[in-house]
Amino acid sequence: MPAGRLTVVVTRRLPEPVETRMKELFDVELRDPDTPMSRDELAAAVKRADVLVPTITDQIDAGLLAQAGDKLKLIANYGAGVDHIDVATARQRGILVSNTPGVVTEDTADMTMALILGVTRRIPEGIAMMQKEGWPGWSPMAMLGGRIGGKRLGILGMGRIGQAVARRARAFGMQIHYHNRRRLRPEVEAELEATWWESLDQMIARMDVISINCPHTPSTYHLMNARRLKLLKPSAVIVNTSRGEVIDENALTRMIRAGEIAGAGLDVYERGAEINPRLRELPNVVLLPHMGSATIEGRIEMGEKVIINIKTFADGHRPSDQVVPGML
Repeated sequence: MPAGRLTVVVTRRLPEPVETRMKELFDVELRDPDTPMSRDELAAAVKRADVLVPTITDQIDAGLLAQAGDKLKLIANYGAGVDHIDVATARQRGILVSNTPGVVTEDTADMTMALILGVTRRIPEGIAMMQKEGWPGWSPMAMLGGRIGGKRLGILGMGRIGQAVARRARAFGMQIHYHNRRRLRPEVEAELEATWWESLDQMIARMDVISINCPHTPSTYHLMNARRLKLLKPSAVIVNTSRGEVIDENALTRMIRAGEIAGAGLDVYERGAEINPRLRELPNVVLLPHMGSATIEGRIEMGEKVIINIKTFADGHRPSDQVVPGML
């Protein structure tokens, strides 16, 4: 660990209270304006920083880490997901990696329910209609959606966020089903009134709504591929507030356009900000700009966790939120 105050480089703008506290504790370089760092800027940053504070928009891969000198000792990620960081290579180079788990759980679960309601009750279509002139007024058969009470919700990934979604959905009267690498403890299943499926294929073929809440890993890339999407009932909808790479976006687009899936609610996309333009044309698809965790409270709490991780490291200890390869 370096002696004295740590040199901390932050790659994006963070909430003002977080930046101010960092300034008080460390020799911090803040990002202004709020734009992603270029590859060259990141390469320069890893050479001069004791601690790098990246976000999901920064690709910290083996090639970039190879350009880091001996000074960089901690990558304190601002966010829970670390699939943009080559954790294994960092570990080989003696660089610790930390994240901010648990902070976005409630906010992301709220957004998941918002997307479920948005798609099934056609809320964006209604908003678009009211923003135009000439609404003819109420009609018994106008803008008919579907009721979610009594419907089967299949949750793919029953970690913190998946369980938070289950609690909310249960309050709406949905029946909770899930597929997970490990079955939940009996008492947790009982609390959530959740049914476990060892077979993902068997589960998704029987659900009315699918919620993607698993991380992006090599084993979950295109987990919802064309073959699995074809197992969905034509009346089913799918929502994703996790990682876009889990769904084959082109296959999903084709099937929705063909009427083989009733709709989708997406907050994340397979190629980041490059969204399939054919998705934008579909009235039964709700698209959000990766805002599932976008609350001021959540963003400040994420920053506080980053600060704790850096301060713990500065005090000679391993960060409490240290990430090791294979843990996510």
